[in-house]
Amino acid sequence: MRIKNFWAAILLGVPVAFMAAFFIVPFLVVVVASFQDKEGAWSLSNYGRIFADTYYPSVLYTTFKLSLLSTAASFLIGYPIAYYIVNVVRSRMGRRICYILVIMPLFTSNIVRSFGWIILLGRQGLVNSTLVTLGLTDRPIPLLFTELSIVIGLTYILVPFMVLTVASVLQTIDKSLVEAALDLGTSRLGTFLRVTFPLSLPGVVAGSLIVFTLAVSAYVVPSIMSGGRTVVMAMSIFEQYGALFDFNFGAALAVGLLVVTLILIALYLFFIERQSATRKAVKS
Repeated sequence: MRIKNFWAAILLGVPVAFMAAFFIVPFLVVVVASFQDKEGAWSLSNYGRIFADTYYPSVLYTTFKLSLLSTAASFLIGYPIAYYIVNVVRSRMGRRICYILVIMPLFTSNIVRSFGWIILLGRQGLVNSTLVTLGLTDRPIPLLFTELSIVIGLTYILVPFMVLTVASVLQTIDKSLVEAALDLGTSRLGTFLRVTFPLSLPGVVAGSLIVFTLAVSAYVVPSIMSGGRTVVMAMSIFEQYGALFDFNFGAALAVGLLVVTLILIALYLFFIERQSATRKAVKS
């Protein structure tokens, strides 16, 4: 037993040590730096600068707005794809092919994918050319270097995470529940709304959290797709570290972004729990 406990402690200690060395310690360094000025004295001035004017609050607002839009778009696109793979594709090989197609964009760097969208969304790109050819518009629409282009770029990158998360939960739903609802005369739409979707909510919640946190911290896609015209928090943080060398203020921006993100996630989970509790109370 002692030998087993020893190896169990070793196996558990390795990932814990890894997390401590590469996440906890750097995080604490950033937090400490955010409460210091350039001379190393303890100060709240860095956080005061964030709210000294409307610039950084507006950047924070833009960041969360684009992240929420990207999360919503990823859900609207990803859920039907996950549902199709799990409930429509019957063969195991077919599902494997679908999963490969879903994760294939992840094999390419964000930079390459973003430049691909620049080609598609440009004034002479495929999207505008198609719209003009179909007579839907007389001249090219300014799609590139806008907030819309950022949402498109983020959604394209984040949809696979939503698909895989939702599909993993859809696979665990007991098919007999769906068949029972259909046998009782419920329509397929009603069965989906009353049985399938509620049972898949854990996957939707998990996928939304993953997509949202990735979107909030995204730097490459907003930088390329906005052309510098739209600024998000990750770009501001990088500017403080890489261009202005104001590490303390950059740390304060990073901590502020993290705190607000955690608050929003907590409110989201609280809302989901309240909705679930209310639904159970109504059923009982």
